[in-house]
Formats: sequence, C-alpha cells, structure tokens
Amino acid sequence: MPAYTIARTPVTHADWEFFARDTGLTNLAEPGLPDHPVTGIRWNDAVAYCAWLSEQLGAQVRLPTEDEWERAARGADAREYPWGNAYRPGLANLVDVRAGGTLPVGSFPDGASPFGVLDLAGNCDEWTATVYHPYPGAPTEVPQVDPFAHDPHLTRGGAWLHDRDLARCARRHGLYDESPTVVGFRIAAS
Repeated sequence: MPAYTIARTPVTHADWEFFARDTGLTNLAEPGLPDHPVTGIRWNDAVAYCAWLSEQLGAQVRLPTEDEWERAARGADAREYPWGNAYRPGLANLVDVRAGGTLPVGSFPDGASPFGVLDLAGNCDEWTATVYHPYPGAPTEVPQVDPFAHDPHLTRGGAWLHDRDLARCARRHGLYDESPTVVGFRIAAS
C-alpha cells in the first residue's frame, strides 16, 4: 500500500462549522457539541469538505480508501478490533457503553489502534472513498452491488448505537438508512 496519512480522530462539529460558514452551506449536520464527531453527513458533502480543506491548507486531503482505513485500524498484525483480537467493553463508544449519542472525539484512548488512531471503533460510522464491490474470490452469489445501501460507498467503524460486530476492523457496510444520521468521516492524505 502506498504511504498515506490519516487523521487521528474524525472531523468534529467545530471543524465542520468553519466549512459551513465559509461556504455558506446550510448546515446539514446532526446537532452536536463542538468536540463531538460531526454526523448526518452525506458522502458528497464529506468530499466537498475535503476539497474546501485542501484549498485552505494548500495541500490535498481526501476521504481514506477502505484499505487505508482498515490498515489504520488493524495495524500490521491484522487484529480484530483496533486494540486487539478480543472485544473489551469500554474501549469504544458502542451500544454497551449506553452513552445515548456521540461523545467527544478521543474519549477512549485505550481503544487506539497500533498507530495511535482513535475512534476507529464506535462513536460514528465513517465514510470511505471506496465504492462497494465484492472481495476478490467472493462466491458468485455475493451481489455486485449492495442491494440494501442508499449510497454505494462503504462506511467503517460502527456508531454509538451499534453492537460490537460493526466495530470489527474488517467489517464493511453501507448506509442502510436513508439518512446518514450516525455517519461522519475523517480525512486522509497521500
């Protein structure tokens, strides 16, 4: 995999507000506190944020690919969860924490990946730049298009209302609700 950089945490409401004000965009995000991940973001709006931020920084940023996101979560040892191979309650904002919503980014430092990346499990689903396709060698009955997804792009990570299955590093899924209520994103750069 070519070298890349990935943000330590997802984009926050405070980050999104700069973008919304600067572009005159009607705020499409779910309501939230400044240090919480921004959610309710459609894929094309996440891409627009990346383009805006690239212009602000004078350097190209983008959504991570599915492979980049998974590598940041799994590390070199292909772990099941960012912190290791066994699920451990309290290391991610998932349904068993009973937070009832998002928490400030970085609230679970013991749940960091081997690279120190935070919130790769729980808090919010995260958009990737990758369109769904079956893995190479998948059985022929695996559909070529995810028939249940409202957007063809994959999300990763699991949100605060999900069980631990969606928090597994290798778990890929689409946007299964019409509204991206629990979906946010993080940025990456080549």
